[in-house]
Amino acid sequence: MANGRTASAAWFGWIIFAGTMLVMIGALNVLEGIVALVNDNRLVIAPDRLYVVDVTGWGWTILIFGAVMIAAGIGLFTGRTWARITAIVLVGLHAISQIGWLAAFPIWSLLMIALDTTVLFALTVRWSAVGEELDPYGVERDSGHHAAVG
Repeated sequence: MANGRTASAAWFGWIIFAGTMLVMIGALNVLEGIVALVNDNRLVIAPDRLYVVDVTGWGWTILIFGAVMIAAGIGLFTGRTWARITAIVLVGLHAISQIGWLAAFPIWSLLMIALDTTVLFALTVRWSAVGEELDPYGVERDSGHHAAVG
């Protein structure tokens, strides 16, 4: 049986995973947004469906969304509560948006939904254990000042 310290270290690893995935997904979204802005003549044709997308507006949306995902991922590395809440909202929105792309990109969308679900699991389970791992001396993480409580 693992002791409390080992268990909290394991959950700390999950948060590092979630932060890394957010940074990677955010970087892919930023890259995709840039491509959409540079090459804005695009249609998506799926079997029995035609999607006409305003690629310029979509490019700016995905670019900004990706930048916010990167910021939240970096914030997760420091154990900030605002980053956790922001990441949960962003990953949830990302999973919902992938449902809209299922007809056009079924395998990619299903893989992204599975990844988003795993990241949501990492962000919603045992956050207090992660906070203790990041801050074993009781330093307040979200107050703006770093006075140790001892």
